[in-house]
Amino acid sequence: MRSIDLNADLGEGGSEDEALLGLVSSANVACGGHAGDEQTMRRAIELTLAAGVALGAHPSYEDREHFGRRALVLPLNQVTDLVRRQVGELAGLAEELGARLNHVKPHGSLYNQADRDGPLAAAVVDGIVSISPELILYAPPEGKLAAAARAAGLTVCAEGFADRRYLEDGSLMPRAEPGAVISNVEEAVAQALAIISNRNVDTLCVHGDGATAVAILKALRDRCESAGLAIRHQPRN
Repeated sequence: MRSIDLNADLGEGGSEDEALLGLVSSANVACGGHAGDEQTMRRAIELTLAAGVALGAHPSYEDREHFGRRALVLPLNQVTDLVRRQVGELAGLAEELGARLNHVKPHGSLYNQADRDGPLAAAVVDGIVSISPELILYAPPEGKLAAAARAAGLTVCAEGFADRRYLEDGSLMPRAEPGAVISNVEEAVAQALAIISNRNVDTLCVHGDGATAVAILKALRDRCESAGLAIRHQPRN
């Protein structure tokens, strides 16, 4: 049976984490950069364990004021260090609580910039590999981030977005542009199904802080299962 992973971001201060976990097969937990702290990470780990959902780290630029969505230029060694620290903290808490970190998905501007910038992508990957070379990286199907991960021997889980519009070149529309975020449930589901049909993706993201995230995921999961798609994550080695 064909399958697709559905993922959402957790531990970012939203009120619907538990509802989201009933609909996704993997979750990306904020590690203190753009949001979150030890308490929220522990809670998110406990929730993913209870739901049987794959646990992922969601590292970002350490820029809470702009929620990690402002483009920054940092020395590459600092990028490697912040990824190592954030992923390492979540991995350590997971081990303490009897869970296992499955994957890493960079957040916000770190994700988008690294996908266009080879040296930055390599710095992100170096931070991940320093924690474990068995971790899976969630990244756009084609780009610098996926290429750097594959070059380092990491498994890549190719990602598409249900609730973000794309530009003609296949990149995400900047959030500052009108219409960049899709809140209409039917539009988001239609885009997600088109991505599944037309692109080689393994996982679809619905942003957990979106106002209609739960409704989108409910409808998307129903449509995928009606089409004969199993909802399951890609496990690490």
